[in-house]
Amino acid sequence: CTRKEKCERSSEPRRFASDIKQCVRLSVHPNNISVSQFSVTLVLEAHNVPELSAGVNCTFEDLAEMNGLVEGNRIKCYSPAEKEMPRIIVDKGDHQIVQLYLKSKETGLAFANTSFVFYNCSVHKSCLSCVSSPYQCHWCKYRHDCTHDPRTCSFQEGRVKKPEGCPQLLPADRILVPVNVVKPITLPAKNLPQPQSGQRGYECLLTIQGNEHRVPALRFNSSSVQCQNTSYFYDGMEMSSLPVELTVIWNGDFSIDNPAYNKVHLYKCDAQRGSCGLCLKADPLFGCVWCKGENRCTLKQHCPHPENQWLEHNGINSKCTHPRITQITPLRGPREGGTLVTIRGENLGLDFREIQDNVKVAEVDCTPILEGYIPAEQIVCEMGKAEKSQYTGNVQVCVGDGECRPEFMAKSSKYYYFVIPRIINLKPSRGPVSGGTIVNITGSHLDAGSNVSIMFKDQPCTYLRRGGQWLTCRTHASLHGYGNVSVSVSIDRAHLQKDLRFEYVEDPTITKIEPEWSIYSGHTPVTVTGTNLDIIQTPLLCQVLSPTSMLCQAPELPISLARQQEVPERPDEFGFKLDDVQALMALNNTNFIYYPNPEFEPLSVSGVLELKPGSPIILKGRNFLPPTSSGNGKLNYTVLIGEKPCMLTVSETQLLCESPNLTGRHKVLARVGGIEFSPGVVHITSDSPLSSTAIIGIAAAGALLILFIVVVLIAYKRKSRESDLTLKRLQMQMDNLESRVALECKEAFAELQTDIHELTSDLDGAGIPFLDYRTYTMRVLFPGIEEHPVLRDLEVPGYRQEQVEKGLKLFGQLINNKVFLLCFIRTLEAQRGFSMRDRGNVASLIMTVLQSKLEYATDVLKHLLSDLIDRNLESKNHPKLLLRRTESVAEKMLTNWFTFLLYKFLKECAGEPLFSLFCAIKQQMEKGPIDSITGEARYSLSEDKLIRQQIDYKTLVVNCIHPENEKSPEIQVKVLNCDTISQVKEKILDAIYKNVPHSHRLKASDMDLEWRQGRGQRMILQDEDVTTKIEGDWKRLNMLYHYQVPDNAVMALVPKQVTAYNSVNNSTVSRTSAKNMIKYTGSPDSLRSRTPMITPDLESGVKVWHLVKNHEHGDQKEGDRGSKMVSEIYLTRLLATKGTLQKFVDDLFETIFSTAHRGSALPLAIKYMFDFLDEQADKHNIHDPHVRHTWKSNW
Repeated sequence: CTRKEKCERSSEPRRFASDIKQCVRLSVHPNNISVSQFSVTLVLEAHNVPELSAGVNCTFEDLAEMNGLVEGNRIKCYSPAEKEMPRIIVDKGDHQIVQLYLKSKETGLAFANTSFVFYNCSVHKSCLSCVSSPYQCHWCKYRHDCTHDPRTCSFQEGRVKKPEGCPQLLPADRILVPVNVVKPITLPAKNLPQPQSGQRGYECLLTIQGNEHRVPALRFNSSSVQCQNTSYFYDGMEMSSLPVELTVIWNGDFSIDNPAYNKVHLYKCDAQRGSCGLCLKADPLFGCVWCKGENRCTLKQHCPHPENQWLEHNGINSKCTHPRITQITPLRGPREGGTLVTIRGENLGLDFREIQDNVKVAEVDCTPILEGYIPAEQIVCEMGKAEKSQYTGNVQVCVGDGECRPEFMAKSSKYYYFVIPRIINLKPSRGPVSGGTIVNITGSHLDAGSNVSIMFKDQPCTYLRRGGQWLTCRTHASLHGYGNVSVSVSIDRAHLQKDLRFEYVEDPTITKIEPEWSIYSGHTPVTVTGTNLDIIQTPLLCQVLSPTSMLCQAPELPISLARQQEVPERPDEFGFKLDDVQALMALNNTNFIYYPNPEFEPLSVSGVLELKPGSPIILKGRNFLPPTSSGNGKLNYTVLIGEKPCMLTVSETQLLCESPNLTGRHKVLARVGGIEFSPGVVHITSDSPLSSTAIIGIAAAGALLILFIVVVLIAYKRKSRESDLTLKRLQMQMDNLESRVALECKEAFAELQTDIHELTSDLDGAGIPFLDYRTYTMRVLFPGIEEHPVLRDLEVPGYRQEQVEKGLKLFGQLINNKVFLLCFIRTLEAQRGFSMRDRGNVASLIMTVLQSKLEYATDVLKHLLSDLIDRNLESKNHPKLLLRRTESVAEKMLTNWFTFLLYKFLKECAGEPLFSLFCAIKQQMEKGPIDSITGEARYSLSEDKLIRQQIDYKTLVVNCIHPENEKSPEIQVKVLNCDTISQVKEKILDAIYKNVPHSHRLKASDMDLEWRQGRGQRMILQDEDVTTKIEGDWKRLNMLYHYQVPDNAVMALVPKQVTAYNSVNNSTVSRTSAKNMIKYTGSPDSLRSRTPMITPDLESGVKVWHLVKNHEHGDQKEGDRGSKMVSEIYLTRLLATKGTLQKFVDDLFETIFSTAHRGSALPLAIKYMFDFLDEQADKHNIHDPHVRHTWKSNW
């Protein structure tokens, strides 16, 4: 836009426009294309353009720019290529408007533009939205696709162009479906497509409370579809009916349009209908009846009683019995009547005529009002006049016509009272003639009745609220001017009379405002002078001081142009809101003006100002003193240093603050009007020399320090002599302790070696109880399954056996095809529902099939493992994480591969030292006490499981009778007198069956321990019986010394009996009968569990213990654990146990890892896989030895 003389070549035709008709106009044809059309020829027609011989470019905003071919006033361009097309975002509509510019090659500027539309039909996912688009979109109903090109959608593919041809559901009547009732849903429709070959049929999709339910559906021609017989359900009883979104789909996800928004209404008869009346007032289309036998609302077919036992709407039996009243409001009213009493309850009739003349309140007729009646739930009636003799009574409602039978009568439990309301006084007794005064009237029973009206002579006072002894109302402007008016109150039909009067006085006036200015943020004090100011109850932003003055706060100035420009502004209106006095809302005789707010600058660039004590703080800014006409415009500033105020001196641009006597960092806060601003922080530091008090204090501290050093040196010299003597004594004690530990280790090792020698000599005859190869592999491949189907013959019916065997044979051939097997495993692993258990089962079954073809199995395994390593490294996980968790089929197949190949190595080499180590640990631990509850032991390898209390115990030898052959020689077994009965049974079984596999033994839990004494006396010993000692809430398990079992006692294991028996003639044990001894339910395995298990007895609430009480329980006193000393004291026992077992541990690891002593190399399977890992590491350029070592360790 410029002057003509400054426009180059403005004399040439159409180079300069001085009229709107001469402006350039541009049109384009076509003016829209699909985003799937590329390089389409566009013709632009330009009007009022200058000569374009220099050429033009066509520009689609920032998408594309190309050369335009000029032909007169027409320009040909091409639409953008595929990569330059705009992307139409689905949720932002089906089109995008782009500005098409013509750019002059002469000047490089765009001189004309028009709008161009790119549209995308494929955004539309329904037929109606597709064909209703303003663009050339067509719907292919068999492809369920919207396209711009009709050639891609033939007639055979169901091309639709008009909404009338779209497949759609027609409006249907309200669809009601009761829950848990099997019922079809039929929907009218039109143009429903017939699924073609390969396409799936129709389904109904219902979204119930966020969950989708798919129901098969049938298409009847093209005019209707039926959702098949299905029952539906929704959670909760809060809704009696639930509208559910309904979508008809076909071929999996092709939806049929539902323009009428048809919904299915699921309903429950019993939801929100807990009474007969609520049930029968439900929509008759629901078909709900009240089932009297079950006392609930249900469908007719769900009531199991005969027809005369249910009630239904408009049926023969449609009258609910036993009405009930639950609430009455109000409970008090005047005798004169007119009170509207609201009665709420159950079964209060279904028709107004049933209760029309049948309501009495305190024996007074109460006339029901039709407008307030809610069938079955609520009656609103108007009270009649009561006699003077009537004081109170309950509410009676009879449902029905004619004589009232007892089953249709309801009486309230609460009473209605007749009262006499009175008024006594009112306050205030005067107010402005314009009204707005809140008047409080006091009296008695003023909360009775339902309706209250207050009259000031012949005009109302608006009722606000009330209580028992008061009510309030708001006065209106007086219609009669100044003076006294009488006050009357009516409660319903009762008119309360007393000589109460209210005086209307002259409205307040304002004669002077000082000062007549404020700042934009307001909150500055303004003193107002006038008349009658004390009659105002609620002056806004003001406080009345006397009848002639009040103190106000200036309001904030609304944001305006002047406020933005920081110039003084005079408001259009300025006034006071004083009750309802309208004359003072806008004062005409005031010159009130607002000045810009004061503005503060930061104390410093960093926000922190360094000061010395006593130095003043200067706050800089502007507008600190408003430029008032009187020249005395001062604002009330407050400046806080921390929390202390400071003395201020104010100028136009500065506030001088005399800082209080402070040191340190303190925030500065300035307040004025409605503004609060912090310009920063002051840091007050002192650089004065030390005071005399500080010097005296330092000198005294130095003298004390010297004295202390001298005392410490004297004490140190004396202590060093004592420590030298103590060190020598400790050295001697350590030497003695070392000797004792070494001696104890030698003795314990010799004893253990003898026991192990006896054990191994027994094993030489019978051998270590190895599992056979078949059992061993089955336990690894299929743990926990005794009889797996792979061990049994094929169990199929005879007529199918040939087919199944043929199928398995063909599948076996596929398994032997490496390409198929690899693809099979990878496909399974890609499934989201393929669980860890499934992976283990598949790996075990594949290795079972391939165990006779291990060379082929090894090749497949290497491929799978190679893939696993590739995936791990591609996912950018740390290389050391490889194989840490066995989660893939390949890793589980590798486990099974090692299982097959290492059986011989385990049986010939590693099995014997491992079994010896197990026996050695067991025998060493059982030489001392073991707590059967917590698992703590005197001889333990773990410091955490070491018994630290001093346990007094004695080794006993008991003679045991073989449970399966009583005539065989007695077997001597070493036990401890502090062992529980279950521990003794385990030791006896270990001695009797020492050469028998554990699975072939009798179980200790199935046997009772019998102590056979002289002269045929026998006693059953148990962990718990009636003689068990209970202290507080702790119960101690019985031990051998509880029964006072002597050395060389005779014991026998007998089958467990239901009722324990014993001979209680032995008075040294107990004089209490043991007929009902309690059987200890814990198994030996649970007693020896490493995890402390202290379970309270369910009946008595006591906790069980053996040798030590679990210190984690709240009732374990500090002293009970106080005898546990520091770990170093028990180091000898740990060292003795570890030193005794050291040789057996060394033997095991030497057998497994050393090749020098057993004369053979590591198993070839391990060597083979280690080489494979090295190859993979080389392949992926991993040369870190730690990573390679971690891979092999994880394997």
